[in-house]
Amino acid sequence: MKAKNWIFTVATFLVSILIVQAQSPTNGKQSAASEKKEKKYQARPGKTQTFGAEAFEASDKTTLRWLGMAGFFINSRGTILMVDPLLEGFDMPLLIDFPIAPKDVLRLDAVLVTHADNDHYSIPTNRNLLRVTKEYHSTIYVDSLMKNEGFKSFGHTIGDEFKIGRLKIKLTPADHAYQNAYPGMSKRVFKNEDACGFWIETPDGTIWAPGDSRLMKEHLEFAAPDAILFDFSDSEWHFTLEGAVKIANAYPNTPLLLNHWGSVDSPDFAPFNGDPEKLKKMVVNPQRIYVLVPGEAFTLKKIKK
Repeated sequence: MKAKNWIFTVATFLVSILIVQAQSPTNGKQSAASEKKEKKYQARPGKTQTFGAEAFEASDKTTLRWLGMAGFFINSRGTILMVDPLLEGFDMPLLIDFPIAPKDVLRLDAVLVTHADNDHYSIPTNRNLLRVTKEYHSTIYVDSLMKNEGFKSFGHTIGDEFKIGRLKIKLTPADHAYQNAYPGMSKRVFKNEDACGFWIETPDGTIWAPGDSRLMKEHLEFAAPDAILFDFSDSEWHFTLEGAVKIANAYPNTPLLLNHWGSVDSPDFAPFNGDPEKLKKMVVNPQRIYVLVPGEAFTLKKIKK
């Protein structure tokens, strides 16, 4: 009798476990749905505006277009530049469509590259732009990489000046030698002068493309540019949000054309995840922040100084 009671008790216990498991939200489809983590929010731009032959025509003004990522297209009265173009072949998933394909680029007087990271120096993109590009310009180090690709390239030191048509261009300093902070990342010891920014003087005003950099004292001491291709990234090897605010407020009337945000599907990677709405709440004259969509035209004008 006691054995029968013991068997009955054990059987009852096992059935109760099965009932609890069947009702538990940690099982089946309901379990999978509840345990799935919500994807983190990423700010992203509006729908891409594609452009083509019309953007390459001669004009009486200077027009800038964000290419997505950190890239820009500049047509200054018929002189055509691209800065850090990445139009194909990136190794991370994207949130945007690019506004033009390399095969549709008609001509480039020059390509300017701030540093060697593949979201700025895209080898696949530049190989396919080679057929229409007269010159490539960067730092001494990046020039060595370009020459290995057979590009007609020129290397410069920080502070050097050169001309492209009517445009005068000067290299500005950058602090982006992050590779040295991570043992084993590279056999090469990087120097700050391996990266740069570009100060571009046009007939219609001055454009500053600072590139990727930690905030430097020099960044706050230039004469006010008429537009900044604004590296907007809350990352320790970029300006950070605090540093971005300092630069923005150092030039309180300069239009800020945001880049380095809203392009890469990588919610846990700070360099690609700036939120323009946060910046707007923190800077002087927030109406000068331009949240362009890729391909959208911006006309450069001289600001009152």
